[in-house]
Amino acid sequence: MKATQLAFVLLMIGSGTAGAVAMPDQSQLQVSKATPTFTPPAESALPDNAFGQQVREGHALFVDTRRLMPEAVGNGMNCSNCHLDQGRLAFSAPLWGAYPMYPAYRKKNDKVNTFAERIQGCFEFSMNGTPPAADSPQMKALSVYAYWLSTQAPTGVEIAGRGYPEVAQPQGGYDFARGLQVYREHCALCHGDDGQGQQVAGEYVMPPLWGKDSYNWGAGMHRINTAASFIKHNMPLGKPGSLSDQQAWDVAAWINRHERPQDPRLVDGSVEKTRLKFHANDGVNLYGQHVDGVLVGQGTAP
Repeated sequence: MKATQLAFVLLMIGSGTAGAVAMPDQSQLQVSKATPTFTPPAESALPDNAFGQQVREGHALFVDTRRLMPEAVGNGMNCSNCHLDQGRLAFSAPLWGAYPMYPAYRKKNDKVNTFAERIQGCFEFSMNGTPPAADSPQMKALSVYAYWLSTQAPTGVEIAGRGYPEVAQPQGGYDFARGLQVYREHCALCHGDDGQGQQVAGEYVMPPLWGKDSYNWGAGMHRINTAASFIKHNMPLGKPGSLSDQQAWDVAAWINRHERPQDPRLVDGSVEKTRLKFHANDGVNLYGQHVDGVLVGQGTAP
């Protein structure tokens, strides 16, 4: 956004007429499928000074979040589980594609979010935890790491490789039985037959896909369309693009029919009220629906 455009938006907000401004919703952008042309800086380029140290601290928190920030993470996830290759990988919501797009309006919470607030949302939903304060040392380090990865990236421009490219729902929809078969053949090796991931010495080396230690019902990945897009372009690990669109949708539906921690935005203890307020128009998801006679979205025990 140019300086003059930003000033106009701030003027409208300050005058109480922000509703008249058509602000783009960054969370709803169609991600370009063009070949990425941006390359984040190499670790060897880090300066040996306070800035370089801050970047390294942010990197450590990003890849080892659960162990280093136990007070903020409530499940078995690390930031790098959804943002592969340490937040560098194109088509895996890389940090270099996200940082330059904020501040931005997000439909999810119906307000303009700073980048720090965007990260806080990840802690609340994807990590099923307690978001660190925006001015905390951890948040500062994570933000500096994202800033460094986006060095020389254009500001306010949707870079090719940003986010998870959309995979349109197949004409025939999705099928749970087919999804189970895809899971058994392509996913269970890493994530386990029961979807609970793999642990070594009590630490997850492969993340759980459902259950109490997975992302909660408020996370973006609970949407079948979002999970299908991530899976199509990134999974199985080391074999991106090897599944068909149909397989990606089928297995995403199979994964997201399973229970996980409750949406922290639960309204009056009611799954139906929460569905109507937050899930009814949020992509393709199963929250609040009945599958094989069982209500989905009741949440798992802590």
